[in-house]
Amino acid sequence: MRFAPAFLIALLPAAALAAAEGGGGMPQFQFGNFLTTSQIIWMAVIFLILYLVLWLWVLPSLRTVLEERRRRIGADLERAKSAKLEADQAVAELTAATRAARAEAQGEIAAATQAARAAASEQAAALNARLEEELRAAEVRIAAARTEAMGALSEVASETAMAMISRLTGRPPETALLSRAIEGALARVPHD
Repeated sequence: MRFAPAFLIALLPAAALAAAEGGGGMPQFQFGNFLTTSQIIWMAVIFLILYLVLWLWVLPSLRTVLEERRRRIGADLERAKSAKLEADQAVAELTAATRAARAEAQGEIAAATQAARAAASEQAAALNARLEEELRAAEVRIAAARTEAMGALSEVASETAMAMISRLTGRPPETALLSRAIEGALARVPHD
């Protein structure tokens, strides 16, 4: 309705121009002619009807469509924000669960490593004890063999010395003197 008076005001200069020129000029601007005036009136009526149709039916439905679109976009944005918050929360929970699982796994690995070290330590201690025992037994056997060898050595040395002295001198040596000499010589031999 605001545009109808503006339209008529816009036609006034054209009407004034046509009236000033009189009968000459362009036929569209000869308002003295009944056909031109009726065309202008019908044009104004059609424009007014078109404006009313647009104002009463088209613009409200267009306004409704735009409002519905704005509402739908707003609802979609709210859903997107909500989904983002849920996704962020899920990521935080997943990160926390991953950290907890990693810490638990590292704890289990540390416990298994400690258990393996303890078992290895026990095995090493048992092996060391067994080896120490075998070493002591071997040392006892070596000492016994050494004592036996030393005893046999004394006997062999006595027999060898008697045989050598008998051959060199032609007579047998004194046994007591020979035994003391051999015992003195064997005493100087290290036993370690």
